[in-house]
Amino acid sequence: MNKNFKAGQQGGFTLIELIVVIVILGILAATALPKFADLGADARAASLKAAKGSVSSAASMAHAQALVKNATADVTLEGVKVNLVNGYPSVADDTNGKQLAKLAGLEGSDYTIDTATANIFKVSPLGVKDASKCYFTYAAPATSTGAPTFDMKTDNCN
Repeated sequence: MNKNFKAGQQGGFTLIELIVVIVILGILAATALPKFADLGADARAASLKAAKGSVSSAASMAHAQALVKNATADVTLEGVKVNLVNGYPSVADDTNGKQLAKLAGLEGSDYTIDTATANIFKVSPLGVKDASKCYFTYAAPATSTGAPTFDMKTDNCN
């Protein structure tokens, strides 16, 4: 048996071992990077879901205020006058849509708000390539016993 090896003489890894480890780490990074590279679409979809929740809460607050005050035309919440239709916020024109956006806290620069379609409040996150594939809509109820309707599409928020 060759006893030229004394305990404690080997002080580290060889150059070959270090290169092999670096190559393995490079391969792992190259395969994992695409999974994390496009988190923007997921972030926009999550942001849109949060915005929908905000609008839903704002509509519920306006409805509750209308019930408490027995109001049928409008209510004022947090300094924002919101016109009502069937007890819920109306988005019949651009002004009312902007009021609902302000009440929901969406009037900043993170969302595109579209009220061009009659009685529809459409919200898309900024930075999305095709707003027809990443949005939610709010529509006031058609009857006094109904509730607002929401439609959400987050198929492609790239």
